[in-house]
Amino acid sequence: MSDHAADKALEDRLIDFLQRSPSPWHATANLVTRLEAAGYRPLKETDSWKLSAGEKYYVTRNDSALIAFQLPASSLETLRMVGAHTDSPALRLKPQPAIVNKGWLQLGVQVYGGALLAPWFDRDLGLAGRVHVRRADGKLQAVLLNVREPIAIIPSLAIHMDREANNGRPLNAQTQMAPLLMQGGDAPDLDRLLKRWIEREHGLEVADIVDFELGFYDVQPPSRVGVGGEMLASARLDNLLSCFIGIEALLASDGRQGALFVANDHEEVGSASACGAQGPFLADVLRRLNAALGEAGDEGFVRLIQRSLMISCDNAHAVHPNFADKHDANHGPALNAGPVIKVNASQRYATNSTTAALFHDMCREADVPVQQFVTRADMGCGSTIGPITATELGVPTIDVGVPQFGMHSIRETAGTRDPAYLIRALTVFFNRDSLSIE
Repeated sequence: MSDHAADKALEDRLIDFLQRSPSPWHATANLVTRLEAAGYRPLKETDSWKLSAGEKYYVTRNDSALIAFQLPASSLETLRMVGAHTDSPALRLKPQPAIVNKGWLQLGVQVYGGALLAPWFDRDLGLAGRVHVRRADGKLQAVLLNVREPIAIIPSLAIHMDREANNGRPLNAQTQMAPLLMQGGDAPDLDRLLKRWIEREHGLEVADIVDFELGFYDVQPPSRVGVGGEMLASARLDNLLSCFIGIEALLASDGRQGALFVANDHEEVGSASACGAQGPFLADVLRRLNAALGEAGDEGFVRLIQRSLMISCDNAHAVHPNFADKHDANHGPALNAGPVIKVNASQRYATNSTTAALFHDMCREADVPVQQFVTRADMGCGSTIGPITATELGVPTIDVGVPQFGMHSIRETAGTRDPAYLIRALTVFFNRDSLSIE
């Protein structure tokens, strides 16, 4: 396959993954499909694990977080770990969302994460997530739901009624963000529609909708943008792009080393959950791996962690041509110019000079350009799972990511060449014999 054909195939896989992953639960299910096709075997946390050297496994928690790992052929002395997250800012339904207002059935929403609200207006919205139902036979079952057609919209207010709209009108999530679902509808219509959509998607006769975690999303598919197709525009690039990149690199690795990929949930709301980076998911799995193939005892576990390295992958802010003054003049990452090392003296990113030097060396070995990002000294800085994972485990960590525009918008933009760059660098990382610096 030519380089151009390989790049096109990679982009096509990425676009397909993004389009089929409108929620963290769908993203996790799609990652599982890729892993199983590559020979990874499922584990359940409630079972006793019998792990074998040289084998490949995965485990999920809450159906929205995942850890996949390949074990070395001999004892487990070190792990090359890559971390990302499955969630993105969104509008999630409230438990009792139905609002009947001026002849319309609207649905009340909660803002999940630090979403840019203005881009949600005038979008064709679908609905996706997880639903727990009581089947006709009386048993409870969890199902994924993806209503792909545009069933809702949040119309803008006309400029004639708000002449100051272009001067920065604040938005009220409680009173101004409820999507319109149905003209002439009433509260029971939502229950009826959910049952119909579930029966259509799963062939399942539903007696009751017991509970749900559902959110709206933009049904516009991902697309290549630009005269030369330089850009990829899509929802949820933060951080499904890193999930895709991490799995691609893991599957491309040679399998000699101990390698692990973790995709946590709830990063956008602080990571404090059972399946978030601040929760025990990763530590639970690592202790079981060490007990099976590593040095025994607490000291053996600490030695494993300190010989390992975590690369936290989350997208970085590319310098925006229209807002270049929002970047430090010496640290403006460009699209299609390689992965970005993210640095913050206040530890909002976990990068230090040792972990950064190692990543520089991996990029050199992979023949990949590398960039750096630091916020302006007079601006605040976001964070990632990197500092949280480093704090919880003590593992040496670096924060990296591909550059993008419009982070936390309903539609974000990245470069089409950057995913391949980071996949190459992470593949070198997974295959690397040594993680130390003399």
